[in-house]
Amino acid sequence: MSVIRKESIRFLQTLAKNNNREWFAKHKAAYTSAHENMIAFAHALLLQMEKHDKIETPSGRQSLHRIYRDIRFSKNKTPYNTHWGGGFTRATKKLRGSYYFHIEPGNTFIAGGFWGPNAEDMKRIREDIEFNYQAWQQILANKTLIKTGGERKGEQLITAPRGYAKDHPAIDLLRYK
Repeated sequence: MSVIRKESIRFLQTLAKNNNREWFAKHKAAYTSAHENMIAFAHALLLQMEKHDKIETPSGRQSLHRIYRDIRFSKNKTPYNTHWGGGFTRATKKLRGSYYFHIEPGNTFIAGGFWGPNAEDMKRIREDIEFNYQAWQQILANKTLIKTGGERKGEQLITAPRGYAKDHPAIDLLRYK
């Protein structure tokens, strides 16, 4: 498996201190080298993911997000992201959701699931929680998962979702948006 080289992380650290177009232009070769390293890493990660899941993202290159920020509507006018980020989309209508990776000095994480699921997906997720709530609670109570992933986060409904009892044993999970 391809690894992330120290130079790729150092590039991000230096970019964070010099986030301007002039510096970036002078260090374009270092960016290109770091970017190619991240493409290789993302592609190796994609190959590993495909061993257990059906992914429609065709390559590591296409999984990576741009380093250039859209600053048109942002108060933060720095032109470049100071992290490497990317994602993999699961294939077929049945295998919904996606994976995201974020590589940043002091703030590296992975995520999986749905970002803003549509009503049909939300219904399917809630139905699975409703019928398999004991398995969900057991997985989410895993100490290693909690230690590694931290606390659950996300917006929740104030009350039970339509069609679910307010006293359901997994109402705390069903209320997530």
